[in-house]
Amino acid sequence: MMRSFARIVAAHPIVTFAIVFALFPFVIPYEALAAQVLTFGLFALGFNIIYGYTGLLSFGHAAFWGLGAYGTGITLAKLGITSLWLGLAAGIGAALVGGVVVGYLCLRRRGIYFSMLTLAFGQMIFFSAFHLSDWTGGDDGLRGIPRLPVAFPGFSISLESSLSLYFFIMVVVTLMLAALQRILESPFGAVLQAIRENPSRAEACGYDVRRVKLLSFTLSAIFAGVAGSLEAIRLNFVPIDALYWTTSAQVVIMTLLGGAGTFFGPFIGAGVFLLLEDRLSLVIDWWSLVMGVIFISFVLFLPKGIWGTFLGRLRRGDEAVDDGAVESKRAASMRPAVEQKRPA
Repeated sequence: MMRSFARIVAAHPIVTFAIVFALFPFVIPYEALAAQVLTFGLFALGFNIIYGYTGLLSFGHAAFWGLGAYGTGITLAKLGITSLWLGLAAGIGAALVGGVVVGYLCLRRRGIYFSMLTLAFGQMIFFSAFHLSDWTGGDDGLRGIPRLPVAFPGFSISLESSLSLYFFIMVVVTLMLAALQRILESPFGAVLQAIRENPSRAEACGYDVRRVKLLSFTLSAIFAGVAGSLEAIRLNFVPIDALYWTTSAQVVIMTLLGGAGTFFGPFIGAGVFLLLEDRLSLVIDWWSLVMGVIFISFVLFLPKGIWGTFLGRLRRGDEAVDDGAVESKRAASMRPAVEQKRPA
């Protein structure tokens, strides 16, 4: 049964995602948490592009989440733009520019030096936003972001109810997921995974590894920026912590919990992390300690994450079935010869 479910998910990933998350707000405590799982899941999905598919560890990805959130928030709250689409476009544009600049500079180094550079740039952007209080609100955050309706030619949809906002976010996230599926199934997606496995061999095959990494980094920043923009609309507020390094740490944890390098792992990781955080914080004051123990346990005993481990066990089961079938065929082919040698 589980193998049949996995095959259906593999054959129709976007449809499966849409069905599951269409029911999601009705099975968890409240719609706001469901929407938060979607935005953070998209954020983790963006991080997964650079880490899970390209093999680059970034410690400063909160910069692009925050740039998307502040880009949308400033456009709608400070500049007085009355179009939700223009606000989203401003957030995505800010994350895009940030991704190109930070990626171009950080990709001059490899390994831990690359990771530390991303952390340094992330903190630089955080302190810049902290001191530009006239635009960002500083330590108090950016407040007063209006929740504008979704305007289409001839009609508009209000986002004032939490359920309508949730489904708007779900549609945007589903479209982003469909775009990523097309990218990963393209030759560019294959090159990303080749670079992850062996950058030197990919370069020997004629690929411009640094250029591909920059494209991957920028694409990852765009996904994070879209997620940040949606979160700003959801909260009507952008906290300064959106740019802080702890937010980058959270998205790393979510990706590892769900399974790095998997299609649905980031959303599963975000869901588990946020649901545990929400439930544990209601019953114990030291819930963060429990979260730390859970994360350490996953790293030690489920290094591929929840979804990655599930897929790995299914693959091993299929291989065992295939090997058993081969052995059965081999035994059947040998049976007549054995019977001929058997004495009368």
